[in-house]
Amino acid sequence: MAPLSPRLVVPVDVKKLPREQKVPLHNRWHPDIPPVADVTEGELFRVEMVDWSGGRVRDDNSADDLKFMDFTIAHYLSGPLRIVDSEGVPASPGDLLAVEICNLGPLPGDEWGYTAILERENGGGFLTDHFPSARKAIWYFEGIYACSPQIPGVRFPGLTHPGVVGTAPSLELLNIWNEREKSLSETSLETIKLCEVLHQRPLAHLPTPENCLLGKVQEGTAEWHIIANEAARTIAGRENGGNCDIKNLSRGSRIYLPVFVEGANLSTGDMHFSQGDGEISLCGAIEMSGFLELKCEIIRGGMKEYLTPVGPTPLHVSPIFEIGPVEPRFSEWLVFEGISVDESGKQHFLDASVAYKRAVLNAIEYLSKFGYSKEQVYLLLSCCPCEGRISGIVDSPNAVTTLAIPTAIFDQDIKPKRVKGRPLGGPQLRRLPDLLSCSNHGRLPATQDRSGTSAP
Repeated sequence: MAPLSPRLVVPVDVKKLPREQKVPLHNRWHPDIPPVADVTEGELFRVEMVDWSGGRVRDDNSADDLKFMDFTIAHYLSGPLRIVDSEGVPASPGDLLAVEICNLGPLPGDEWGYTAILERENGGGFLTDHFPSARKAIWYFEGIYACSPQIPGVRFPGLTHPGVVGTAPSLELLNIWNEREKSLSETSLETIKLCEVLHQRPLAHLPTPENCLLGKVQEGTAEWHIIANEAARTIAGRENGGNCDIKNLSRGSRIYLPVFVEGANLSTGDMHFSQGDGEISLCGAIEMSGFLELKCEIIRGGMKEYLTPVGPTPLHVSPIFEIGPVEPRFSEWLVFEGISVDESGKQHFLDASVAYKRAVLNAIEYLSKFGYSKEQVYLLLSCCPCEGRISGIVDSPNAVTTLAIPTAIFDQDIKPKRVKGRPLGGPQLRRLPDLLSCSNHGRLPATQDRSGTSAP
């Protein structure tokens, strides 16, 4: 007997705002956000998702939409879904929920995405001290491949995945999150040495009722006000999974999520066509609308059996991720190293964040020798299938990190070489920083081909 088609449990219409969707969406974590549907374990079901911004980023050549974005909206999620077994008994706190990704992709008719640098005053990104202004690249999908008119000479296969997959926290876990993140946000920046090197702000995104969307909970009611003032923002990954941004969670992957409330209340969103390790520009994947086709299994008592708490309570656990067999194949890579020494020459002690920043900066400086602006390279490293690694974490004083870039994504040879009579990198692309800026207001500048000829 042929397998049944997946049951559509959360449809979306990309022409409508998140608040106008037939099945309500939400953009916070809270145990009292009611489920929008029941799903039986073993059932194949389909969830559709708007992009994380809910359609606020446009397919044009101006980054004004990112420059003035209000990030209290992030992320718009589909769900929650109440997971029950074949007898109708819901998942219980202490269970483990195994979520299998059977299929996924962009929504038909909406096959495009974007990568962006956020304005420093709007939160910035990993390198906001080097790239403080909003920029944007639009990507168009050709089957499994992506290409962008803003970053010419590059084409690569996407490893599509959800950025956010998580279960609802219990009230006890929610209070733990809010207390520890509030404590961090109240810390003086001068006492956090890493803030001298990494300038992304704020330190934590605390609960706020501003732009809060709570699914079936009607805005303005007493219940809404209570939940909105304590519901956790979706920007950080936490014990429930959430915004993990693991780029390899594609077809065939399984996510083992702890269950903290009855029914698990599974939610997902923030679909990515492709992403580099770290998603360094913050809005750094190829962001898109999309769909997931999933199956769930309830592992009764699985939290105690398989997840060991690392912290003061049994709730201090982390999900387990089983990566699927599908990924792009590349045979040649250029690998850039970083150590725990910042741009001023100051030595840090085994700091992997400083080391990774150095690796990224080294890659940007190198690739900018081949005709790309540094903004273009920053965006590219955020979304292309590059691999970040901690290579050494024990040899004082330096942590050693690496960033590996597949050379096949470029249409020119980017390996170091000595060619008599020719500069490093050969034929140069025109630099196009203005193509990504906020000043174009939708105007598409002339493009340039390899020979240097401009075209309208």
